[in-house]
Amino acid sequence: MSAPALDLAAVRCRLAEAGVGSAGELTADRIAGGRSNQTFVLRDGGDPRWVLRCPPFAGRTPSAHDVAREFRVTTALHGTGVPVAAPVLLCEDDDVLGVPFTVVEYVAGRTVRTAADLAELSDADLDRCVDELLARLAALHAVDPDAAGLAGFGRRDAYAARQLRRWSAQWVHVGTSAPAATAELERRLREQLSRHVPDQDTVSVVHGDFRIDNTLLDPSDPGIVRAVVDWELSTIGDPVADVAMMRVYRHPALDLIVGERAAWTSDRLPGSEELLARYEEQAGVRLRGNDFHLALGYYKLAVIAQGIHHRHLSGATSGDEFATAGDAVADLFRSGMGVFG
Repeated sequence: MSAPALDLAAVRCRLAEAGVGSAGELTADRIAGGRSNQTFVLRDGGDPRWVLRCPPFAGRTPSAHDVAREFRVTTALHGTGVPVAAPVLLCEDDDVLGVPFTVVEYVAGRTVRTAADLAELSDADLDRCVDELLARLAALHAVDPDAAGLAGFGRRDAYAARQLRRWSAQWVHVGTSAPAATAELERRLREQLSRHVPDQDTVSVVHGDFRIDNTLLDPSDPGIVRAVVDWELSTIGDPVADVAMMRVYRHPALDLIVGERAAWTSDRLPGSEELLARYEEQAGVRLRGNDFHLALGYYKLAVIAQGIHHRHLSGATSGDEFATAGDAVADLFRSGMGVFG
């Protein structure tokens, strides 16, 4: 996929100012699959060198495309037990591309995004992959945020209540195009969540969007994660939220959001409860607040789906793969209400 909207000469200039030289003129190819930020592979006449990330050029949702947040957290995590691409450049000057952007080193890896991608893995390799995913997530949650340089990255308290407020505010922005019946489901789930906000007793770095297709696997060994990617939702919070979102993404509605059969919805993968149990075994913990965060995860994914639909209606996206996200919203709200019985 080409990238005609990028001013690659300006990007090359910013790289040079950061002390990063290129062998020639830059070319860019957009990586398919993203529904929030855009991702481009940059070359300077040969093999891939860097990856550029930036928000959509139109139809953006406030606070939903924070590439500066991505850059800060991956810079802090680089060199820890959490594999991330090496940071290169953060440009917050909108005059360069019209949006802020980041550049990181290119990581050669295997992406397992679709059911077809997953079909290439044997059952044994897939089981090893799941163990590795859970181990990397547990490693993330074991990082001391202050020691990693993330003091001030986010508040330590009231994470659940703050998340509910944040995603409720997102709905106000994107839910204007939702049918009345869907808006009523949103209201009912939001009220249920408000009555069940749990206390928080654990603090960690939270990825916010963790599943198999937000990782790059070793090209020859799917039991090794080379990099965890897509950190724009990361913050300091309760690790149960990451596990809950990973479980929510097992819902078939994810297929509608990504516009094809997703790898993570496959029945070859562990179910929701097994993922929780295997994480707890890997991390050596018992998680609290599971029901609330699972229901909130359904709420969040519904708002994300509505945001994709909202941008599609605004003309900010094109292609059939964006056309079905809106069909997932009501079902996800209903699933969230089902958690509470």
